[in-house]
Amino acid sequence: MLELLSLLTSTPSFSRQEGATADIIEAVLQEAGVVVERYGNNVVAWSGSPSMPVLLLNSHHDTVKPGAGWTHNPHAPVHVDGKLIGLGSNDAGGALVMMIAAFLHFHNRIDLPYSLCFAATAEEEVSGENGMALLTRNVFVKRPIDIAIVGEPTGMQMAVAEKGLMVLDCVVRGRTGHAARNEGVNALYAALNDIEWFRNHRFERTSPVLGNVKMTVTQIDAGSQHNVVPDNCHFVVDVRVTDVYTNEEVLEEIKRHVACEITPRSMHLAPSSIPMDHPLVVTGIEMGLTTYGSPTMSDQSLLPLGVPSMKIGPGDSARSHTPDEWLGVQELEQGISTFIRLLDTMMQRLS
Repeated sequence: MLELLSLLTSTPSFSRQEGATADIIEAVLQEAGVVVERYGNNVVAWSGSPSMPVLLLNSHHDTVKPGAGWTHNPHAPVHVDGKLIGLGSNDAGGALVMMIAAFLHFHNRIDLPYSLCFAATAEEEVSGENGMALLTRNVFVKRPIDIAIVGEPTGMQMAVAEKGLMVLDCVVRGRTGHAARNEGVNALYAALNDIEWFRNHRFERTSPVLGNVKMTVTQIDAGSQHNVVPDNCHFVVDVRVTDVYTNEEVLEEIKRHVACEITPRSMHLAPSSIPMDHPLVVTGIEMGLTTYGSPTMSDQSLLPLGVPSMKIGPGDSARSHTPDEWLGVQELEQGISTFIRLLDTMMQRLS
């Protein structure tokens, strides 16, 4: 798996350009005797009986583009002091090869209470339409998922909930006039009440894991020149939705309280969670793993609605998208053994 991680890290796989790494993953699975399905740059494999409930093992193989500050070639992985340094090693190469190792470990087992599905997905870093969203539309409608584990760098702790995201384009209308006279209706001033509401409003329900819904005004644009009262003010709101609300519920409450015109850019990046009494979580806690709520997005947000899911994987989210991104070799080794033990113990509990 370390050799595979090095190979993947040395192969550019920017979002929407993941064909080469998809080929590598497909070849590795086929060499192990696994029948592989290919959906664009997504690689999918199944094991077990089609009549069994489905446990999805998912991680992504696309990366962001490297920013400034790298001291090594991002696509020439190097080993330094027990670390593999290279683009995508942490996010999410370590979790991806952990999922592959686990899938191959259980592939020929006939005594499992689940049919396993492995999916290496594309376009995760851009929440694209041809990654997990494509599988949700075209694959998992035919064979529904019962539980999903998404591989991301969590320090091998269990992220049992993840916030969803809505980006809102808001427009307030006014009327132009000369700035030197008391004319027109200033759309910028009119927007202040709504902006203040977004700043101060607190939703009634609080998630025990993720806390409160968070709304942040992040951009504003108004006016054409200094002496003309602006007749339009456009501002953008970043809304992080917790697992005790749907995106639709949050949007409905917002519309009841503000006067601006609101257009959500999308509604499909939903919050996700898994019950704390689910056998997977219970097993992890018994093994000494901790739980937390994740503020960062992943392919969990694009899974079919209602599927219990959690994130887990070696590495640290704080290293993602940073210069000289790295993963510890020991992190990978311990992550694979811990994850296989977690699945094995959980499935023995259910058998």
